[in-house]
Amino acid sequence: MAFTLKKYKAIKEKRIQSFLVHNLELEGKIAQRLVSKGRVFDENMNSINTGETIPTEYIFIALFEGQTRGLKPLLEFQDFAIFDKPTHLMVHPISKNTEYSLLDEIRYHFGENANLIHRIDAETSGLVIVGKNKKSEIELKDMFQDKKYHKSYLAIVNGEIKNEIRIDKALDREGLLIGVRMKVCNEHEGGKESITIIKPIFYNKNKNLTLVEAIPFTGRQHQIRVHLHSIGHTILGDPIYGVDDVNAENYLNKTLSKEDRFKVTGSNRLWLHANHLEFPYKGITYKLYSKNQDILNQIK
Repeated sequence: MAFTLKKYKAIKEKRIQSFLVHNLELEGKIAQRLVSKGRVFDENMNSINTGETIPTEYIFIALFEGQTRGLKPLLEFQDFAIFDKPTHLMVHPISKNTEYSLLDEIRYHFGENANLIHRIDAETSGLVIVGKNKKSEIELKDMFQDKKYHKSYLAIVNGEIKNEIRIDKALDREGLLIGVRMKVCNEHEGGKESITIIKPIFYNKNKNLTLVEAIPFTGRQHQIRVHLHSIGHTILGDPIYGVDDVNAENYLNKTLSKEDRFKVTGSNRLWLHANHLEFPYKGITYKLYSKNQDILNQIK
């Protein structure tokens, strides 16, 4: 997402947060976030920190300006919209150096008050809900927090799965070299309760790959990926699970070439797709499905 420096006439010696709220009429939370993240500067481009007074006649604020690359909402309603996110796209910028993310498209289409309701991994494709205003954002996030939704994924996994499987294995951080990697825990290790239902849809004997529906009843980090890996059916193209630490670290450091990744994982993308969302909002139950055919074409 592009950051744009905007210049404002200031009031010297006034506390920065008071100026942002009372003079620029920003919401308190927004003002606090801008200051705490170092996005407010004096004329010498020094950050103005929380509680400090303004030292110069003007200030500069680094603001997001959403840029579009042609991605449009799959569906749009009065208070929210649905994007069908492609693979390899982060939903949110992780630093000022992030050139583009789904949030770019969200802000481009719906303005500064639009925001993500939930997240999916950069390599996971599929449905993402967006609140178009602060009120709907709060209500929809509360709905997710209270687990008043149903969602399911499509995944292509290595090997054949013949019958429906319930994976009930607690998860925790692995805590070793690959910091983001999760692990399943035995009864003595604790971890957070995690349940996933796996339903086989189609088996391609020539490729030895199965298309499955994965239904997570909890929302742990990498839940579907680590659960499937734990039963010997790693998702096709997974660069973290089912590979050695060197390749996983190279992937995370963005030094794993496409050629090497394909050799190691069998694909240059993770074949996990958020395919279905069902949730209530203002007395209406919405049942939404992705129109992305890539995962169906891949299994054929």
